[in-house]
Amino acid sequence: MRWIGFLSLVALSECLVTIPLTKVKSMRESLREKNLLRDYLQRHPYSHAYKFLSREGVTFQPMRNYLDLYYVGTISIGTPPQEFKVIFDTGSADLWVPSIYCSSPACVTHKNFNPQRSSTFQRTDQPIELLYGSASMTGQLGYDDVRIGDLVCKSQAFGLSWTESSKSLEFSAFDGILGLAYPSLAIKDTTPLFDSMWKQGLISENLFAFYLSSNKKNGSVVMFGGVDHSYYRGELQWVPVSEQGYWQITVDSISMDGKVVACPDSCQAILDTGTSLVIGPANAILNILRNISANTTRSGEYIVSCDAIQSLPDIVFTINGVAYPVPARAYIRRKRTGMCYPNLDMDSPDGSSRWILGDVFLRLYFTVFNRANNTIGLAPAMA
Repeated sequence: MRWIGFLSLVALSECLVTIPLTKVKSMRESLREKNLLRDYLQRHPYSHAYKFLSREGVTFQPMRNYLDLYYVGTISIGTPPQEFKVIFDTGSADLWVPSIYCSSPACVTHKNFNPQRSSTFQRTDQPIELLYGSASMTGQLGYDDVRIGDLVCKSQAFGLSWTESSKSLEFSAFDGILGLAYPSLAIKDTTPLFDSMWKQGLISENLFAFYLSSNKKNGSVVMFGGVDHSYYRGELQWVPVSEQGYWQITVDSISMDGKVVACPDSCQAILDTGTSLVIGPANAILNILRNISANTTRSGEYIVSCDAIQSLPDIVFTINGVAYPVPARAYIRRKRTGMCYPNLDMDSPDGSSRWILGDVFLRLYFTVFNRANNTIGLAPAMA
C-alpha cells in the first residue's frame, strides 16, 4: 500500500412471483439479458440492490472513486455496527480504523471506533505499528465482528489507532485500511479478514475481484467469493503468483512501439489496489519518460505536451506471454492548470527491480485474486 498524493431498502421480494414448475428469472438475469445490469449498478452504487442481486456465497461491495487517487468502500465494526470508510488494499494485509484513543489530527477529522459501545468487542494489550509508503499508524490490537455487505466475520482481528502520521491521512476521504494481501504480511498471529471469510464459510469460492471505474465515475466494486462476468470482456488470463506475500507476479518485459524499454529479462511486479500510479525502478521509469519526450519543471516534476497524448505510444506489459497495453490516456493525467503529467513514479533508487502496478493499470483490467490456486486473472475491463 502506498499513498500517491492523495432503495433506501427496496422490498424487492414484493416483486417476485413464484409459479409452480416455472423458473422465474432473477432481476439480475433480466437486467443482464437487456444489457442493463451494469448501468443499473452504476446508477445505484451504494444501494442495497448489491445484496439482493448477488448470488449465494458472493458479496458485492461498491466503492467510490476519489479523483482517480483511491477507491473507498464502507464496512462496519462492532455490535451495534459502527461504520467506516476504508481502502480495500491488496498491498497490505491488516485492517485498522481510527479509535477514540487517538489524538492525532487525522483522527479528529475522521470517524473513531468506540469499543465501549460494542457488546462484542474483545480487548487485548498487544501494541501494533504499521508502516506504509508515505504514512504510518500505531495502536492496539482488538477483536470484533466486521461486516462487509451481507457478510459478518466473527471475532476479527483489527487495529485501533493511537497515532496516525502524515497529512495524507488527515485530509483523506477514508478512515482506515482493509488489507487483502497474504497472511505472511499480517500482524503476527492474526488472521486477515479475507482468510476469515473463507475459514468461517462465508464465501463460496476462495477468491475476490476488483472492477475499478475510470474518469471519476461510479460503479467501482470489489466482489468476494465469485466473479461477475459482466464487468470484463473476453476470457480471463491466469497468471501464477510468484511470491505469496504481496500479490506478486512475473512480468516478461515492458515495451513501447515494439521496443523493450524496461524489464528486458523479466522482472517482478505487485498488483496493488492501494497505489494510484505505476511505480518502477528509477532507470526504467526515466527511460520511459525519455520515450515520451517528458520535460522537467523547475520543481522537478515531469510534464508532457497535452497535445501529444493522442500520438504517444502504449506502454505494453507482457505478462505470462499476454500483452497488456496501457495507453497514454491512462498513463498521462491532465490537471486543472492545463498541464499534463505522467502517472508514473520512481521507486527509491536502491537497485530494486520490483514494479508496482497500481490503479492506472488496474482500471484497464478487471482483476481476480485467486487464493484457491494462487493465481491472478486479468481481462480487459468493461468501459
